[in-house]
Amino acid sequence: MTARTTYSLRRRLLVLLLAPLLLVAALALLDTHREAMGTANAVSDRVLAGSTLAIAERVVVAEDGSLEVDIPYVALEMLTSSAQDRVFYRIDGPRGAFITGYQELPVVETVPGQDISFFDGSFRGEPIRLAALERSASSGLEAIPFRVTVAETTIARSQLTNALLLRSAVRLGILVLAAAGIVWVAVTASLAPLYRMRAAIARRSPDDLRPIEEPVPKEVGSLVDTVNSFMMRLDAALQGLKHFTGNASHQLRTPLAIIRTQLALATRAESLEGARRAAGVADLAVADAERILSQLLVLARIDSAASDRQVGQPVDISALARDLAADRVPRARANNVDLGFEGDDGVNILGDGLLIREMLGNLIDNAIAYAGPGAEATVRVRREGEVSILEVEDNGPGVPDDLRGAVRRRFLRGQSGTATGTGLGLPIVEEIAALFGAELQLAHGAAGRGLRASVRFPHAA
Repeated sequence: MTARTTYSLRRRLLVLLLAPLLLVAALALLDTHREAMGTANAVSDRVLAGSTLAIAERVVVAEDGSLEVDIPYVALEMLTSSAQDRVFYRIDGPRGAFITGYQELPVVETVPGQDISFFDGSFRGEPIRLAALERSASSGLEAIPFRVTVAETTIARSQLTNALLLRSAVRLGILVLAAAGIVWVAVTASLAPLYRMRAAIARRSPDDLRPIEEPVPKEVGSLVDTVNSFMMRLDAALQGLKHFTGNASHQLRTPLAIIRTQLALATRAESLEGARRAAGVADLAVADAERILSQLLVLARIDSAASDRQVGQPVDISALARDLAADRVPRARANNVDLGFEGDDGVNILGDGLLIREMLGNLIDNAIAYAGPGAEATVRVRREGEVSILEVEDNGPGVPDDLRGAVRRRFLRGQSGTATGTGLGLPIVEEIAALFGAELQLAHGAAGRGLRASVRFPHAA
């Protein structure tokens, strides 16, 4: 089964990096076009202004007081170019009286404060650039105002603008392509650790759940830590499953063999009483198998809680111990054991309510099973400073000093006259206690008799 992929990280990085680059390049090209137009106009306007001034210098006052113009064709030749621009001019006297030139040429008003004013317009269906100049010619008695207007088509300007724009576009395109190549190489190099990590994981066998130790960037480190944490939990779950199946197959073999044997004896029994005895033994074996499965499931729950590193919730062990002791009284009476409770109220610890119940139930059940007929067992809860203590004490035969370490191991049964067990009671108690920072202590009971099993928890307010 392949993972559901919605996009390529490489493609996304390239788009996020190159799209802004292309946008900036487009904006730069627009700005270059504006600058190119300004440059072309500035260059051509200087020539246009020179021609206008040259014509204005040749306007004089005739003897009859009229204005005469001797057009200097050199001034018009200044505007000729390889683009074959056409040149137009117009000279007007006082009150806009036309003197010479192209009468259809638009008349424009000069801008006050400017020596020569420039305008864009159209003439004979073509765009033109106009320069207008107002001067006065002196007759010795008076000054006669006149206006000189010179225009040219914009073919050369457009060609110069396009040439400048094309050169800038080529340089900008080369820069964009170079930047795109650099971005591609940078993205590929940045993603290389991910590819190495993928290859390292792909080379592993399915049962290899060791943490990933490939060097990765800081931004990917948290992802690798999460994957490693998941792999550790998965490994713990698999190990727990292996332990569960191994322990189940080992511990259930005996009761299942007893059940099959007794069922075979029941089928061959010659009397009803014999069949009943065989069925009774088989029933006890079924009950023993049920207890074993129950304890194994508790161990699996403990392993799961340990792999999840649970902190726990507040649990009132005073109320829990009182309720469990009351529930076990009928069973204790059936075993001729006097079971009681004493302790403080409101003693809280941090733990899992179900696991703490299982732990205390195992302690009480052990006392009932191994204390022996006529014994007394007491469940106590008390607080000593910053420690909360939960203990079960009996005055039965107890556990010899040299066996107290052994009974903490799984599947080692205690020795008592008629009691049978799974050998998991005290190991379960110790493992649950360790899960929540507590400690199991085994000692002699009062007057050196019996067993006192104490679990010391850090107190939780």
